[in-house]
Order: sequence, then C-alpha cells, then structure tokens
Amino acid sequence: MKQDNPSDKKLTTASGRPYLENDNSMTVGPRGPILLQDYFLHEKMAHFNRERIPERVVHAKGSGAFGTFTVTHDISTYSRAKIFNEIGKKTRLLIRFSTVGGEKGSSDTVRDPRGFAVKFYTEDGNWDLVGNNTPIFFVKDPKKFGDFIHTQKRNPQTNLKSPTMMWDYWSLNPESMHQVMILMSDRGTPYGYRHMNGYSSHTFSLINAENERVWVKFHIKTLQGIKNFSPEEAEKLSGTDPDWAQRDLLEAIESENYPKWSLKIQVMTDEQAKSFPWNPFDLTKIWPHIDYPLMEVGEIELNELPENYFAEVEQSAFAPAHVVDGIGYSPDKMLQGRLLSYPDAHRYRLGVNYEQIPVNKCPYHVANYQRDGFMRVDGNGGGSPNYWPNSFDNIKTEESYKEPSMKMESTLADWYDRNAKGEDDHYSQPRSLFRDVMNDQERKNLIKNYAASMSGISGSKAEEITLRQLGHLHKVDGGLSTGVAAILGIETGKFS
Repeated sequence: MKQDNPSDKKLTTASGRPYLENDNSMTVGPRGPILLQDYFLHEKMAHFNRERIPERVVHAKGSGAFGTFTVTHDISTYSRAKIFNEIGKKTRLLIRFSTVGGEKGSSDTVRDPRGFAVKFYTEDGNWDLVGNNTPIFFVKDPKKFGDFIHTQKRNPQTNLKSPTMMWDYWSLNPESMHQVMILMSDRGTPYGYRHMNGYSSHTFSLINAENERVWVKFHIKTLQGIKNFSPEEAEKLSGTDPDWAQRDLLEAIESENYPKWSLKIQVMTDEQAKSFPWNPFDLTKIWPHIDYPLMEVGEIELNELPENYFAEVEQSAFAPAHVVDGIGYSPDKMLQGRLLSYPDAHRYRLGVNYEQIPVNKCPYHVANYQRDGFMRVDGNGGGSPNYWPNSFDNIKTEESYKEPSMKMESTLADWYDRNAKGEDDHYSQPRSLFRDVMNDQERKNLIKNYAASMSGISGSKAEEITLRQLGHLHKVDGGLSTGVAAILGIETGKFS
C-alpha cells in the first residue's frame, strides 16, 4: 500500500540510525582488510542475500493491479454477502494474473493456462476468488495434483521441460482431455491478460438471509473481447519480449485504458444437483450454459498500479479457503484439497503471519486469539488474553453468521467409485467443445498445436504414449485424431 515518505529523507540503517558511508567499507588503511565492525556493510549484504523468498511452485510469474468491483445487479435472492448488498456499491480489489508451469523468469506468452486470482477487500473480511482462465481443470482429485504438476515442471534427471512426461501423464489420465483440448486450442496462448476470461472453475455455494444454500460457479468475462496469439506470434514474443503481458497490463492502466470484466454466476439448486447427469462438483466438467445461464452480478475495473511489485504482487497470497459470510464451499474434491494446500503454501513461503502483510491484511476489523510466530508485526495482541473463552475482553460471536448444514449423500466413507454415474465420461464435453464450440479455423489450429506438442515425445516409450493419446483423441472425434496422426506420420489403423 502507498505510504507517505518523511520530508526529512536521511539515509539510515534498518533500525533508523542515520548513516553516511553508503559507498565505502571501513578498512584498515586505504588498502587494508575490512573491519568486522562495519555493521551497515553486513546489514546490506545480509538483506541482499535474503531478497528472494521461495518462489511459488506454480503460478510463479505473475502481474497484478488494484481496482474496484461495482455491483450492477441484485443477487440477494441467492447470497447475503455484504459485498453484493447494494446496487452501485464499490469494493476495492487486487487481481494477480500468472502463467502456471514456468519459473519466475519464464515467458508470458508460452502455451500454458493462466492464473486469475481476485482478492476483494470486503467489510466482512477478504474474499479470494482463486481461479484460472479456463472453466475446468486437468484432474478432479487433489491426490493427483502434485504428480500432475511434476510433469509440467522439469525432468529430475535432465532439468529440462519434457513433452514425454506431460503426454505420458495426460494419456494415462483421460480425465485431463477437456482441459488439454483448451490448452492446445487458441486459448492456450492468450493475448496478454486483458483479453481473457477468468473462472472460479470450482463449484462454491451461496447462502442467503434465510440460510438457504445454492451451488454456484463464478465467471469473469473480459469486456475487451477474447483475443489470442497464434503459435508463431507467441513463440516470437517469448524471445523478443518475454514480459509482454506484464508490459501490456502496465501500459494500459498507465494510459487510463482501464481493463474491465463482468462478474457473472451460474446457479444450481440442491435438487438440480441430485438429478444432474454427472457429478456437478467434478472440476473437469462444465455446467452447460443452456441449462444454467449466466447471471450478471457486477463489473470489475483495474485502475491502480502497485507502488512496489514485491510488496504488493510477489507477497500477495490468495486462497480459496478465504470466503466471507454468504459465500461457502462445496463437495468439489479439488476445492476441498485446496482449502488446505493454499494457506499451507503461503505459510511456508511467507510465514505463518502472512495475512498481516499489508497487501493481504483485511483493512477492516480483525479479532482472534492467534499469537506469536515468525514475523509477527501487529503488536501480537498486546496484553489482551490469548485464549477463548475468557472473562476480560468483549469479543463476541454473532448467530447471524451461522451457516446452514450441508446434506451428505452418504454416511459411507470410501474412495473413488469408477462405476458412479458419469465418472468415467471424459469425452462427451471435449467432443462438444470440438464440434459445437470451435469454428473450422480453430479446429485446424487445435490439430496443429496437438501435433506440435506431441512431436516432442521421445524415448523408448514414445510410440506407446503417442498411440495411447491418439486413441483418446479418437474417442473425442475421428477427424481430430486422424488430423493429428497425419501430421505425425502415423497410420490411422494403429490407434482407432
């Protein structure tokens, strides 16, 4: 956050001691060794050695900006969340965009999903809407997440990115088909961050004033229009301007060409969820818009650049666990896993008190009994009690914040049932995407992108992995599989 600088700007140590010699170390004579007592030298070097916090395992490279969310439509029928309680109401927010698989120094234009994380600073606490630029994901169970991410990072032997690892994993997990098809389409190389949508991807819930719950998916639709790079354009920019998306966002806001998005929702009742043709909480599948149409909620505008990238973007921490009254969770397995893993990652990367960092701190009232820990910077509760309940403070709970109970389908605890309705249908939604959503040119581009990526499969298992993946593509659409096979020089009879 922006802070006023003192008018008397003296150079000081970190503890505030004014200091003169910032360019020369104290030595024994002009050519002698440096003295241990030159504390400022040690302070400068020690801080420099620690300037880099652990980078995010995924979403390492990102861009961010502040802005506002303005309510345009009344959804009080579905949610009592205060952020939505008045048309025209404005709430400050931060959005961090990112690539997913690359390191912090990687290119902005590579073929990769894009992270789309929003932090709303509401009077009932911070709400983090943490998603991607795709409405679905590669896997639906959090036990698979670490394995999947390993295949997108570097080979432990060669330290190189490996198409063989990626396609081996994807071909062995056909539930990834839907997301991989989006990744291999034109949407895999978006034209910066301003021209792409964002999605919660997960199913959440909304709770109204009557304590009634509905299921919800959030959609953040770009008002700049969808725009994508061709593979050739994306590859060229990776070499000539690897920070293109960061520059594009910065220059747009600097020129007051403020990017805007429309926040929309899909709503499903509990009864509709029970009769849905597949698991409505499956992160690899969408809810058809024809059955669950988008409803407008409000408008997002980014109009303020960070004062300092490290303080306000690199140290920003988003977690789907951070919801507010009127917004809740769902039985989405991946969401359930991320409720734990995201805050845990922040505690590792930034420390247990990461929510005291100004960019993550709720600007309104915060009261709890959490104390101590690394980098506690808020007074640590002073002399107030550190236990609940107690007879000394006046912190109270409010019955109005009670959530309704969540009905469980079963009292039987078990593992994944492959025979459950729709669980193993990994092809119908990708088929609809290919046949009904894409136009002829997009289908041609998809086939070329698949072939370009799969051509990198190598090693003793290359043919096995390639044929396995072509078999999955064939179950989606024969034209898709034969088109890719033709470019790769593989006979159709080997996989169909």
